[in-house]
Amino acid sequence: MSKLMNWIDERLPVTAAVERHLTKYYAPKNFNFLYAFGVLAMLVLVNQLVTGIWLTMKYNPSAEGAFASVEYIMRDVEYGWLLRYLHSTGASAFFIVIYMHMFRALLYGSYKKPRELVWIFGMTIYLVLMAEAFMGYMLPWGQMSYWGAQVIINLFSAIPVIGDDLALWIRGDYLISGITLNRFFALHVIALPIVLLGLVVLHILALHEVGSNNPDGIDIKKNKDENGIPKDGIPFHPYYTVHDLVPISIFLFVFCLVVFFFPEMGGHFLEHPNFIPANPLQTPDHIAPVWYFTPFYAMLRAVTISPFGLPAQFWGVVVMGGAIAILFVVPWLDRSPVRSMRYKGWMSRVALTTFVISFLILGYLGGVPQTTVGTILAQVTTVLYFAFFILMPFYTRMEKTKPLPERVTS
Repeated sequence: MSKLMNWIDERLPVTAAVERHLTKYYAPKNFNFLYAFGVLAMLVLVNQLVTGIWLTMKYNPSAEGAFASVEYIMRDVEYGWLLRYLHSTGASAFFIVIYMHMFRALLYGSYKKPRELVWIFGMTIYLVLMAEAFMGYMLPWGQMSYWGAQVIINLFSAIPVIGDDLALWIRGDYLISGITLNRFFALHVIALPIVLLGLVVLHILALHEVGSNNPDGIDIKKNKDENGIPKDGIPFHPYYTVHDLVPISIFLFVFCLVVFFFPEMGGHFLEHPNFIPANPLQTPDHIAPVWYFTPFYAMLRAVTISPFGLPAQFWGVVVMGGAIAILFVVPWLDRSPVRSMRYKGWMSRVALTTFVISFLILGYLGGVPQTTVGTILAQVTTVLYFAFFILMPFYTRMEKTKPLPERVTS
């Protein structure tokens, strides 16, 4: 085996790569449970890729056969129901772990220098993941798939000058049809997964180049022993690879519990109208996106004014797009001398708490029918969402921070 590995290493540096990214990659020893969500995201990504490959073997990407093929998978393909539920539940699980991963980064300042590129790659992954989820959402060709796609694609027509042509280009037809479904299928199973995998690799490479952050926000590379090994670091393998088996086991237990007993999750993971074939002549009573898109959908509906003669729908699209775009510049908005929320002042803590509560409220409002009170609440929470970022340069610079310890704390 040693001769075989030597032969391989002379042609492909496998051992060097394993040492650089696993056995000799030193991670902070004070990771907590919030750091497990990155590993869980990788686990769910593998689940989506594997189950997706098997589902495409029986899926028919045409307007005439898409819905029937999904029913065929669910009813006649051996364990097809399990593959479909693993994939649909995995989509929601993906966003749950990604949102927790992003929250941990905001909590401990993992976006600050020198990890700006790690954050940018992460946000690009989030953006591609949203596109991937939207494309996949249309594939069952149920009522909510059809009309949800109709609403989202029509948003592009609100853009002045190029809007109508852009919406036509996305649809590939004058109406949402089998042509739209076919191109969304191609993007969902080939183009976007390739981009997503490439971004994940870049995200990990950038992280391992600068090193992982920790709950104290202290760089462990600053304190090394005589051998050049960080005093507060431990090899990622075998310590964290074994340690992560615990959160992975807990996650799989909950995940399987949902898959086998609550796969629809009361209509939040799989909406009830999506069990009805798409009908262009019958609009559902209430059109709403899947739960992981509802915060941004609530922002879209919260805009009711039409400044500069442009329709409210256009400004809603601007607000919705701005809510995602502003995430990319967070590393340059935070002016605090410390990274972690443990050592920031009360202003940052109040701001982050308000931001999280506002995001959750927007998520609820985006999934229920629009009302006058709901619109006002959505407008207030949208302002609070943007205030977290716009005011960040001021409150992070003004507040009094706690002194940092010289070494990481347990």
